[in-house]
Amino acid sequence: MYFNYYYDPTMIFLLPAIILALYAEFKVNYNINKYSKVNNRQGFTGADVARQLLMLAGINDVEVKITRGKLTDNYNPADKTLNLSHDVYESNSLAAIGIAAHETGHAIQHQEEYFPLVLRSSIVPLVNFSSHLSVPLIFIGLIFSRGSSFILNLGIILFAIVVIFQLVTLPVEFNASRRAIKLLTQNNFLDESEMPAIKKVLGAAALTYVAAAVSALANLIRYIIIAKNRRD
Repeated sequence: MYFNYYYDPTMIFLLPAIILALYAEFKVNYNINKYSKVNNRQGFTGADVARQLLMLAGINDVEVKITRGKLTDNYNPADKTLNLSHDVYESNSLAAIGIAAHETGHAIQHQEEYFPLVLRSSIVPLVNFSSHLSVPLIFIGLIFSRGSSFILNLGIILFAIVVIFQLVTLPVEFNASRRAIKLLTQNNFLDESEMPAIKKVLGAAALTYVAAAVSALANLIRYIIIAKNRRD
């Protein structure tokens, strides 16, 4: 028996997630584009802020580097590098300051062994494995009618691991943003009138992670319902 994936009624579960993802993408692009054109009054670049915040936190073994691409900013705990895109590294915009401070928040999480970050890092290899195999196994289980229940269930279990990763990511990202706002405020990198812009940039970025988690969870619920209906 073949399963018509594209027209099954459980696709309705994805509609709220799709709407949220589109809204999140619009919001993050709007706020970053807007505040990339507004420079901070003290003239700090993203790289300046990252290095000074690391120093104030007593972190001397993290290298701040420039990386290719747009919105590719990240902290890599494996080699202790804080990688900032060109638009953040050399820019003194409010958007750049917020993003750089957020990534520095991840470096501080790593130093303090913040549990959600430790947990997320520990399951990355398993998640990489699961993300590559889960959906193909689910499709195989749906396409072939005989002897495929095990394959379908295995695919769903592997996809559930991906969902767990997305959910664990939420406290990591929200905490990094809270740290960023606190660090910028306490160390007087920005004045009070500039902080709302930082909060909008970081809030919009955080929403993209919420959208990703909601989408993954909606898909998981959908796969479970499909598997149950198939057994019935």
